[in-house]
Amino acid sequence: MTKRDVARRVPSLFATLAILGLSGAAVGCSPAVREAPPSSSNPTNTLSPDEQEARERWDSMDLEEQAASLLMLYYPGTDGAATAEFVDEFQPSGIIIMGDNVPEDETDIAANIQQWNEAAEYPLLIGIDEEGGTVTRLPSDTFPAAPQLRDGPAADTTEAFQDRAGLLESLGINVNFGIVGDTTDNPDSFIWPRVLGSTQELAAQNVAAAVQGEQGRAASTIKHFPGHGLTAEDSHTSIPTSDVTKEEWAELAKPPFQAGVDAGAEFVMMGHLAFPEIADGPASLSPEWYQILRDELGFGGVIITDSMTMLLDSGIPEYSDPVQNAVDAIGAGATMVLMVAAPGGVEENAEAMITGIAQAVRDGEIDQDAFNEAGILLMEQRIALEDGVEGGDE
Repeated sequence: MTKRDVARRVPSLFATLAILGLSGAAVGCSPAVREAPPSSSNPTNTLSPDEQEARERWDSMDLEEQAASLLMLYYPGTDGAATAEFVDEFQPSGIIIMGDNVPEDETDIAANIQQWNEAAEYPLLIGIDEEGGTVTRLPSDTFPAAPQLRDGPAADTTEAFQDRAGLLESLGINVNFGIVGDTTDNPDSFIWPRVLGSTQELAAQNVAAAVQGEQGRAASTIKHFPGHGLTAEDSHTSIPTSDVTKEEWAELAKPPFQAGVDAGAEFVMMGHLAFPEIADGPASLSPEWYQILRDELGFGGVIITDSMTMLLDSGIPEYSDPVQNAVDAIGAGATMVLMVAAPGGVEENAEAMITGIAQAVRDGEIDQDAFNEAGILLMEQRIALEDGVEGGDE
C-alpha cells in the first residue's frame, strides 16, 4: 500500500488509537508521556518504531517541505477538489474547517476530506472549532455546550463531548479545537458564554470531563492558554492584557489547563494574550509561556497557536507581518502554526510563510533542534493515523 493509498482511508486520530489498542491518554499522547525527543540528526536506540519512522520521514524532506509541515492552513469554500489542489501544492500537516467550508449537506465534508487526503503525502490533521453553542461550525451539533454545561455535573459534560466528537469522527475530522479551559465569573467578559466553569474548581472538573468524552473519537485541544478569562477583551481584535502576577495566574487560570493536560489532551492552543508581569508580548510569541506549559504543566503534546490572523487584526504595527509572526511563534516554541486567512490570498500567504520559516531556520532565527522536534512530533501524529489504517487491513 502506498502512502497516498493509506491517506485515502484515514480514520480519526483516536479511532486509530483504538485500533492500536492504546488508551486515549497514551495517544497523541505518545508525545505527552515521553520526554522531549533528541535531535533528528542524533537519534538514539531507545526510539519507538513510530518515533524512528517519524525521524526518517522528517530527514527525507527538504527544508521547505519541513517548514510546510508545521502549518495548519485554511482554504475557502466547499469545493473539495480546489482544496485538494491547495494541499497537493503546499503539503501542510493540517487543514482547518471554518463555517464557509461546510456544505449545505454537511455529510459531504467526509468526501471532501477524502480528496484532501488523496492529495497529501501523509494523512492530514483536520481541525475544527466545534465547542457547540456560541462557537459551532456544524449545524447538526445541537449537543449541550457551555451555556448548559457551565458549573454542572461532569458526567453531563463527558456525554456532550462524547456525542460531539462522535459527530466529528463520522465526518473524518480528527482534531477538535473545542474545549475552552478559560474560566471567569464575569458575564461581561468576551469569553464568558464559552467557559465551562465560573470557578477554577468547576472549570477544571468540566475541562477534564470534556477531554475524557472526546477520547477515542477526536484529539482534544484545550484553549486559550494561558487564560482568556483574566481579561474581558476580545483577542480577535486586540491583544487582551492582564497585570496578574505569576502567583495569581497559577491560582486563577492554571487549574483547568492542568486538568486538561492531566486528562490526556493531545493539543493545547496558545492564545494571543499578554501578561506583562510574567512575560513580554503575547503568549503565542513568548518563549516563557511555552516553557511554563512544557515544564510546569508537563505537557508534551502539540502546542498550536490560535489563528495568526488575529495578531494582524489587532492593528498593532509590531504584529503586522504574518510571516514574521509565524517565525516568532515557532522560535518561541510552537509545534504548529494555525493561519485561517491573511491579506494577499491563501496561496500567496502559504508560500510566503513556508519560504520565510525555511529561511529563518537557515539564518539561525529558529533553532534547528527545536524545529526538528516540532516537525517530528507532528509526523508522529500523522503516522498514528496511518498505522491504524494498515492495522485494519491485516
